[in-house]
Amino acid sequence: MTTFVLAGGCFWCLDAVFRSLDGVTHVESGYVGGDDPHPTSASVATGATGHAEAVRVTFDPEVVPSDVVLDVYFAVHDPRQLDRQGADVGTQYRSALFPADDEQRADFARAVARASATWEGEVVTTLEPLGPWHPADEADQDFAAKNPGQGYCAAVVSPEVAKVRRSFARWAAAS
Repeated sequence: MTTFVLAGGCFWCLDAVFRSLDGVTHVESGYVGGDDPHPTSASVATGATGHAEAVRVTFDPEVVPSDVVLDVYFAVHDPRQLDRQGADVGTQYRSALFPADDEQRADFARAVARASATWEGEVVTTLEPLGPWHPADEADQDFAAKNPGQGYCAAVVSPEVAKVRRSFARWAAAS
């Protein structure tokens, strides 16, 4: 099993997208990359803690290759937007990868290079030290599945999951 820590906007969307892939065994939403030893949803939302909303994705690379996981990550957010994703603005919504070791750092750098070749314009995704992981509240875990009628889930999350199911059909989990 391999675990990646990835930030790319609101973690509700990333959480749902990665749960839709075969071979993903666990997804946890949380906070990483900041200074507050006890971040909360409210404190991170201010942008003052330095944390990013992120997901910790554990997967079997024999089922879904690492490069596919990273390509999905770059397909579901705009890595050219600095400190924002759509209407979500602030450093907590930055595009960032948090490698656990040198091998992941190299994998992540190759993924950024692939994304740079795909996206028109400069990719601003950063590679940052992993640091402590802080799980989000239980209400934020698997949020889209628990709240399918919520406006953000219906307008943003569901279309992104559908896009991944189409674009990465070979790795889409059974519904």
